Amino acid sequence: MSYDYQTADSALYHILRENAAYNRNHPTEAEALLWEFLGADGLGVTFKSQHIIGDYIADFVCLTSKLIVELDGGYHQLAQQQISDEQRTEWLESRGFKIIRFTNEELFHNVDKVLDTIKDNL
Repeated sequence: MSYDYQTADSALYHILRENAAYNRNHPTEAEALLWEFLGADGLGVTFKSQHIIGDYIADFVCLTSKLIVELDGGYHQLAQQQISDEQRTEWLESRGFKIIRFTNEELFHNVDKVLDTIKDNL
C-alpha cells in the first residue's frame, strides 16, 4: 500500500516529534478513552495516535482511509483557535484527508454515536 506522505518543515520536525511523543505518553482523558476503541485495530483498521502530517499533529489518523479524528477540548471554542483549526483543516483536506471532529463532551456522553460516525467515515 502506498501513502502520499507530506513531511514537516525540517526546522519544525524535531519540535513536532517531541510534542507528538509527549501527547502520546500523556493523553487527555478523552484521548485515552477513544484510543481504547481505536488502538490495536479496534475498528478493523489501523489508527495512529498523535501522528505528524506536514506541520500538524493529528490526534488520530487512519492512513489507509485518510481519515483524521480530532477531539476538541474547551480551548477549541476560542476565536483564535477556531481560525487555526480552520486553516489546519483546509491544509489537510487539500492533501486528501477527511477530518471529523468531536468535542470531549460528545465522546463522554455518547461514545457509541462517536464510534458509529467514525465507522461511517472509514
